[in-house]
Amino acid sequence: MHIDFNLYRAMLISGLLLVASCAQATLQVFACEPEWAALAKVLGGDHVEVYSATTAMQDPHHIQARPSLIAKMRRADLVICNGAGLEAGWLPVLLRRAANPAIQPGKVGYLEAADYVTLIDIPRSVDRAEGDVHPQGDPHLHTDPRNITLVALELAKRLQQLEPDKADQYKRQTRHFMKKWQQAIDRWQQQARPLRGVPIVTQHKSWSYLIRWLGLKEVARLEAKPGVPPSAIYLETLLNRLKQQPAKMILRAGYQAARPSEWLAERSGLTVVILPYTVGGNESAVNLFALFDETLRLLLKAATP
Repeated sequence: MHIDFNLYRAMLISGLLLVASCAQATLQVFACEPEWAALAKVLGGDHVEVYSATTAMQDPHHIQARPSLIAKMRRADLVICNGAGLEAGWLPVLLRRAANPAIQPGKVGYLEAADYVTLIDIPRSVDRAEGDVHPQGDPHLHTDPRNITLVALELAKRLQQLEPDKADQYKRQTRHFMKKWQQAIDRWQQQARPLRGVPIVTQHKSWSYLIRWLGLKEVARLEAKPGVPPSAIYLETLLNRLKQQPAKMILRAGYQAARPSEWLAERSGLTVVILPYTVGGNESAVNLFALFDETLRLLLKAATP
């Protein structure tokens, strides 16, 4: 049997180019954090390829602008990040070095979640001596699922603007998500009723939106200044304060240092609750719905006598 190798080679190259063309046709989404990657995937479905710059086991404040991240951002059609200064140490570097005009601030391809929610805890003055202070307000907005609803509405608009030929599909996927998400919020709020007024200690200022949503009562924080590890003297003072104003549990995220919370737990008898914080924060928090299911499960377990 005679094989025309030139014809075979031409067909192979043609097939590879077709595959590459199809792959490129998928909208490339660069998400700064896992929660926004998960949201983009659920709204975009098979029409998007999503990459998360960070994992749940990384502090999103402190990420290196690695060459691999620059390369991913250079190919992105849409960037979705938290904003409110959370990524101030690394996102501007990525945007500058990627030199991708489609995803610069002000373009359809650039989205900051913080622009579409009402931020809380906006400081009256900014002094770096006070620790990791965010001038625009608390950036950890995704810990209230109602904020995710607001960001989802805007993200859906951006997807439709970037790919108008797929607008009907994006609208259908968004409606489906919104219906399920609101049902989940209603369920979570019912389940969380026993948590109202429960006194807690937090390790870092990561949970203000969650606390407000669930009606928890923050009586102390392990960091005297945000982002600054507590001193032994401060921890002793905190221990004495908790004797006068008891708490039920200590909350921290999986990526945060264990030592301060363990020190306090050993001396106070409080339970340390390691919340997932974001998608992938533990084995159960595999998507946005599971993130809040798991968060409430852990909180209710610790609050139950």
